Amino acid sequence: MSDNFKAIVLDQSGDNFKREIKTLEKSFLNSGDVLIKIDYSDLNFKDAMILKNGGKLVREFPIIPGIDFSGTVEESHTDEFKKGDQVILTGSRVGEIYHGGYSQFAKVKKDFIIKKPVSISTEESMMLGTAGFTALLCAFAVKAREELLLGEKVKEVLVTGSTGGVGSVAVMALSKLGCNVTAVTGKMEKSDYLKELGAKNIINRGELDVEPKLIGKGTWDGVVDTVGGNILANAISQTKHSGIVAACGNASSNKLNTSVIPFILRGVKLWGVDSIVVSKKRKEFIWNQVPKLIDFNILKKSVKKVSLNELLSIFPSMLEGKLSNKILVDVNK
Repeated sequence: MSDNFKAIVLDQSGDNFKREIKTLEKSFLNSGDVLIKIDYSDLNFKDAMILKNGGKLVREFPIIPGIDFSGTVEESHTDEFKKGDQVILTGSRVGEIYHGGYSQFAKVKKDFIIKKPVSISTEESMMLGTAGFTALLCAFAVKAREELLLGEKVKEVLVTGSTGGVGSVAVMALSKLGCNVTAVTGKMEKSDYLKELGAKNIINRGELDVEPKLIGKGTWDGVVDTVGGNILANAISQTKHSGIVAACGNASSNKLNTSVIPFILRGVKLWGVDSIVVSKKRKEFIWNQVPKLIDFNILKKSVKKVSLNELLSIFPSMLEGKLSNKILVDVNK
C-alpha cells in the first residue's frame, strides 16, 4: 500500500489563501483511531464557504476540507471497527477542525463514524450526505407529533426550499412515511420532479414570502423549513394545534419575524435541527431508515458526479445559487 495519497489542501498565510490538490504522505493525517480509504464525498453549502476562504469556520491551516465522506476501513486501532468495514461520516466538525473528505484517505476518531447499512452503497450514502441526513432528522422530528399526541396522525406537511438538497429528500421521506406533502419552491419548472419525489401539491414561494400574520388558518400538521425569514414565520402561523415545525436552514434569511401567539394559542413547537452534534445511536437509527425511505433511482436523476479537480471549478456556483444538481465527489476519479 502506497504511503502517498491525493487531497485538496487549504492553506492561509496572512491574506494569502490557497486551495490546491496535493500529493501527501499518510503522516499528514496526524489524529484519530481509524484510517479510511475514501470512496466518495459531496458538496454542501458549508463546504463551498470553506473552499472559498475558510468561511470563518477553519481554525488552523493547512487543512483538508470536506464535511462528509464514505469509504472502507484500512486500519483500525479500536475493537469497534475492523479492516474492510464500510463506513459513513457526516458532521463532527470534520473538514473544519479535523482533516476531511476531499481526500483519498482520512483518519478520524471512532466516535465520528458509523457502519454503513448493508443495503446501500458508499456512493448512495453520499448522494444523501449531510443534506439528506438533515432531511431525515427533520422528517422524524415532524413525525414525533404522533408520539407526543399518542396516535393522532401527521397528514398535511409543508416542505420549504423543496428543490434543495435537504428539501428534496424531505419531500421523498415524508411521502414514504405516509404524509401529504406540499412543496414550496421558487422553481416552478421543477414541479414534475417534485411530484416524482412524492409531493402532492406545489406552491410558489412568493405566496409565503410576505409579511406574516400573527396567526393564520391552521393548515399544516408539520413543517420542514430550510429557508427561514418570512416563509418560516408564515409556516409557523399556519401550523395546526400541537404541530411541529422543524427548522434547519437559513437560505432566505437568518431573521424570524414571529410572535408568541402560535405557541401559546396552538401549542406549536419550533424544533431546531442540527446535524453536527448528533449521538452515534441517533445516527445509526437514521441511516438504517434510508433503505425504506429513499428511492435512489429517482434521486440520482439530480446528481452530478465530479472529480476533485472539477470540484474546485464548480463550488463557486453553489455560493451563487446556480447549482441545480446534488454534487457527488469521486475522490479517486
